[in-house]
Amino acid sequence: MDTGVSLASIGSRIFDGLLGFLPDWIQITVVALILLAFVASWVVKIKRKIDRRRARRQGLPVQAAAQTGQRSGADYLGPYAPGAQQSAPPQPSQGSGADFLGSYAPQQDSTRREG
Repeated sequence: MDTGVSLASIGSRIFDGLLGFLPDWIQITVVALILLAFVASWVVKIKRKIDRRRARRQGLPVQAAAQTGQRSGADYLGPYAPGAQQSAPPQPSQGSGADFLGSYAPQQDSTRREG
């Protein structure tokens, strides 16, 4: 019994809808480029994994995001860079977050009206 429903996957339907009007040689080229990008990313991922494993075995430092002495994005902020914070973090026994509001804390009203 034929229901007339296509058995194509949603991926092939999207591909056919986007590239179906193009000639076959362009469709094949696009598919080949997509596969090449996928394989290249897979190869790079494997290569990085092997490099990290070799570095650990030889006791070399593993490539980190930013090491001491290297410049980072914050070095290029210029006047927008935040100032260096030298204060120690508050101790839990000193109070709650509302105790550290400083000039933003609400003013204490000594003449409270009840009514």
